[in-house]
Amino acid sequence: MANLVNSFSIKARDFAKAGENSLQIQSLLKSIGFEPELIRRISICAYEAEMNAVMHGGDGELLVTVDPKNIVLEVSDDGPGIKDVKLALREGYSTATPEHREMGFGAGMGLPNINKNADSLAIDSSDGRGTRLRIKFKVGDG
Repeated sequence: MANLVNSFSIKARDFAKAGENSLQIQSLLKSIGFEPELIRRISICAYEAEMNAVMHGGDGELLVTVDPKNIVLEVSDDGPGIKDVKLALREGYSTATPEHREMGFGAGMGLPNINKNADSLAIDSSDGRGTRLRIKFKVGDG
């Protein structure tokens, strides 16, 4: 299989379309024929990362790269960044606004769920300069 790269746009605070990119990635991976458990893990990570960008970030991009050994999600946004990455990885920690909580978000499980379901997670962020996630999954024996 040759490398496959797809890019998806993320629009800040566009809750009407939030999650659509994750569904498209899920469909793409199903059409290629990946194992359901791997697709489930990738879908969870794509959704959590997309929702974090929609809620907390600025406009951004979700890039999925598929090669014979790995599937990589790269999510970037031009939002305010994460002040304390270590704290943000703690289950239950949330910076969700009251509006987000009214919509059912804000349980503080976004980054912890990504970390739990990915084979590796790298976060590049600091206060005031946006966020970049690199979420990697091994394919087969990788």
